[in-house]
Amino acid sequence: MKSFKKLIGGLEKRFVLTSLLAPLAITVEVVLEVLIPLLMAKIIDQGIASQNLGLVARLGIIMVSLALLALVFGSLSGIFASFASLGFAKNLRKKLFSKVQDFSFANIDSFSTASLVTRLTTDVTNVQQLYQMALRMFVRAPVMFVSATIMSFYINPSLARVFFVAIPFIFIPMIFILRKAFPRFSLMMKKYDALNA
Repeated sequence: MKSFKKLIGGLEKRFVLTSLLAPLAITVEVVLEVLIPLLMAKIIDQGIASQNLGLVARLGIIMVSLALLALVFGSLSGIFASFASLGFAKNLRKKLFSKVQDFSFANIDSFSTASLVTRLTTDVTNVQQLYQMALRMFVRAPVMFVSATIMSFYINPSLARVFFVAIPFIFIPMIFILRKAFPRFSLMMKKYDALNA
């Protein structure tokens, strides 16, 4: 955790700013996406049911506007996350290279050339992708879950209970997949070292 804080602390201000803007943009996008079904429900219940075409047109325009705004904020979050992860990878690669330069002869002998090449290239790229996912997907999922749950309780409280019933069926397969994936990931890293040898 301390090492991660050092990496974040060493980021340039522009990369720190985009690291903060990416989750903010994705949060706005998710909220806008969740509001669209609510407007659709109002169009059906209040507009079409009462044959109020004026209301249907107004709500339709608002819904299209929200969809366009969600698209804009989603695109911005992707741009911000890509820029921030690029800066994070740049900082990480620089620190790794500096660390390798300070190695003693004993430390150098304990690492193969292939291993060092992998650490400075493939591993940094993997961390960069993880950082980008953390800024977008890891923020999007909980925000979507919370906002969708609130909205579902607002629309139909009895139907919203299905969310809580479905949670175990979602998390159990995810845990199973992660437990199977980690050993394979370690094996893949060894193959990367062999590939660079």
